[in-house]
Amino acid sequence: MNLLYTIAQQQPVIDEKAIMAIFWFFIAFALIALAIYLVINIAICALHYSCLARVPAEYRKMEPWQVWLLLIPFFNFFWNFIVYQRIPESYQAYFEANGKEGYGDCGKNMGLWYSICTIGAIVVPCIGSIAGIASLVLMIIFIVKEFELRGKIPRAAVS
Repeated sequence: MNLLYTIAQQQPVIDEKAIMAIFWFFIAFALIALAIYLVINIAICALHYSCLARVPAEYRKMEPWQVWLLLIPFFNFFWNFIVYQRIPESYQAYFEANGKEGYGDCGKNMGLWYSICTIGAIVVPCIGSIAGIASLVLMIIFIVKEFELRGKIPRAAVS
């Protein structure tokens, strides 16, 4: 009984310096992760901007500056569905108006599935990691497709 009383009386030693060091480590880690996230998303928006800017204005289904709205937290989940549908629609409108065929949906279905997988990666816990990997792969394929289509539009076409 005396031993239990002695153990109960002992207070754990809290090293405040160690706790503060751990706290600041996690703050620094979070800030670095946020910076990397922002740099990647800014690069993605810049790629979309440059590709959409190549489409002549009369065929665009959205203005190029609107892709930057993807940087707004939580709103971007909704805006993905708009951006990744309207960019391919813009390319489709240009190619159809110029009588060029054989480009299919210009990545519209891929953009839709990217948007769905992005939501699935965040909302559905059981498939989150699988949907996250799928959305990453679809994003890369979409950007490659977008640059391929961008190359089919001559610079002189942009007014």
